[in-house]
Amino acid sequence: MKTGFIGPGRMGTAMAARLGLVGRGGHCARWTTTALGSGLVALMLPHGAHADDFSNAYYDSRADQLVVSMIYSGTNPKHSFTLRWGQCQDVNGSNLHEVAVQVLDSQWQDEALRPYKKTVRFSLAGIPCRPAKVTLRTAPRFTYTVRVPALNGP
Repeated sequence: MKTGFIGPGRMGTAMAARLGLVGRGGHCARWTTTALGSGLVALMLPHGAHADDFSNAYYDSRADQLVVSMIYSGTNPKHSFTLRWGQCQDVNGSNLHEVAVQVLDSQWQDEALRPYKKTVRFSLAGIPCRPAKVTLRTAPRFTYTVRVPALNGP
């Protein structure tokens, strides 16, 4: 069975090295890739760390937007969210594509004192392919999948 680490700071790096998972030139991106394809993943977060989550997400065909309701913690409700689109992946030669999208929080280091919920609309002008199964991901724990249809017309 493969073992991977996500968020290897001092403690995670030491544990990965002890298990022989970190060689010369090891980088966090390599550890994350290994972790995501592993049978066993160790999530290395500091005590009290929090992550944004989704309460809902859907495709609004009238506005051609993703509507995403985020649940997050902080000291204020003024967090803003952006999307980082991944590469399109073909699904077994079908017309459907898969795209991984990272949801980024402008204040990801904000101290988690109060819970908040915010609904954000994202234009799909930047989506690299359609139709697509879009998997939204917050670092490092939560995912939500939304299907985005092909555009009608030219």
